[in-house]
Amino acid sequence: MSSKTLDTSRRSAMTGAALAAAAVALPLAAVSGDSQAATGKVQKSVSTITTRDGVEIYYKDWGPRAGQPVILSHGWPLNADSWESAAFHLANNGFRVITHDRRGHGRSSQPWDGNDMDHYADDLAQLIEALDLKNIILAGFSTGGGEVARYVGRHGTKRIAKLGLISAVPPLMLKTDTNPGGLPMEVFDGIRAASVANRAQLYLDLASGPFYNYNRPGAKPSQGIIDAWYAQGMQAGHKNTYDSIKAFSETDFRDDLKKFDKPTLIIHGEDDQIVPINAAGRASAAIVKHAKLITYPGAPHGLTDTHKDKFNADFLAFAKS
Repeated sequence: MSSKTLDTSRRSAMTGAALAAAAVALPLAAVSGDSQAATGKVQKSVSTITTRDGVEIYYKDWGPRAGQPVILSHGWPLNADSWESAAFHLANNGFRVITHDRRGHGRSSQPWDGNDMDHYADDLAQLIEALDLKNIILAGFSTGGGEVARYVGRHGTKRIAKLGLISAVPPLMLKTDTNPGGLPMEVFDGIRAASVANRAQLYLDLASGPFYNYNRPGAKPSQGIIDAWYAQGMQAGHKNTYDSIKAFSETDFRDDLKKFDKPTLIIHGEDDQIVPINAAGRASAAIVKHAKLITYPGAPHGLTDTHKDKFNADFLAFAKS
């Protein structure tokens, strides 16, 4: 081999090494919290944003880009896939539908810290900012309803047209002196203990039992729905879902709800065993001005699946109104 050939090979090897190093360095810089803080910008791709504190949030963006935006926030311990029936229905009716995986859930990052409602709401605000969405119909299911409420409390309704709380946890799940209708702390301590002992079994028990009222006499469980719930839950981070139990149960949303100043739809099942209607849907409707409460007799917590035809029709009518 000639010296010229050796020099060429050596230069090629050095160039390849430099490119490899750059390929490693660029993703690390993209997720660095210091980098986010320095730029102050939310970085975006076609299916993710990177928040200012370096957390990657996955999202889906369905339907015509010119359609009125609808954002649907999911429940614990699920992800954006739990909204696919409603999202498909709305997108086919001309709406632009965005569903995201909350931090620590689904395909999003699993940060050790920040698994609380303030961070959830700020992540949502940064997603809205990155996509530059306005005139939004913003709705949340269960824990997602808490995220929506805290978003309004922290960021206002300048970009919002309408709001929705579906089987949602506000105003406050925990029983306190000022919230005597809530659930005792022992309930949530039990969920935490079961999560540590055998998270997989806990999720199977919830999905095959009270979440969809499959534990009621005469119920006809869907193995597909149970398996989908379980798969989504197990995709979420263990620490993230553990911390989120405190977030959805102990966060007080009463002051957030008082800031709701847009038309609001509240839908709740009358036989919700997870988030009982009297302390949740009915209590929120008593606080929120402009609220319309629709209750489904006999319906469970997971009514967006078990009563999806009725829910899709009711929510579409609200979106179009």
